[in-house]
Amino acid sequence: MTEKKTKHHHGDLRNALIQAGIAILAEDGIDKLTLRRCAARAGVSHAAPAHHFKGVEGLRGAIAEEGFVIFRGYMQRELDKVGDDPHRRLKAISLGYLLFALENPALFELIFGISAMLYLNEVQPESPGASYDMLRQCCAPFVAEGAESGPVEAQVWSLIHGFATLFLSEQFGPVDRGNPDLDAFNKVITLLDSLPLADRA
Repeated sequence: MTEKKTKHHHGDLRNALIQAGIAILAEDGIDKLTLRRCAARAGVSHAAPAHHFKGVEGLRGAIAEEGFVIFRGYMQRELDKVGDDPHRRLKAISLGYLLFALENPALFELIFGISAMLYLNEVQPESPGASYDMLRQCCAPFVAEGAESGPVEAQVWSLIHGFATLFLSEQFGPVDRGNPDLDAFNKVITLLDSLPLADRA
């Protein structure tokens, strides 16, 4: 059976292909993500993606860019639930980070994959930097005036990303992604309470 072809404006088609790719990732994982499948999912000819992406790596990079927007939304949603307490804000973005990974495992794998990172470093879109800026801003109260922020950011990011990766791969036991047991996360994330606030006097 042939796929029904759909008419799209130029910009709409690019976005339709990206959204098709995100849907394929969610259903079948990274290995099944191809230009041809995205075209079929979007209802266009198999040659159509070539007008928008430089091969499958270009498609993956574009999906990763959109993935970072979604990722940032998860962290912002949790931030919006807490006040100004710096430790609570770090825990909030950590929870958003983990929930994104749990609900979008293939997209999580893609956006932090080597090929996507190489593409994003080349085209330098705004979305990955905006996500990191959220981490940077939440870490800022723990960075002494005049000090490099990198070590604190690396410490927090390593904790969040490392736990999310291990949790997702069920290194701590089976995970019910529809109703995950966050007890281990809640215990590990208390390590952030040991981060001292910077003395800005």
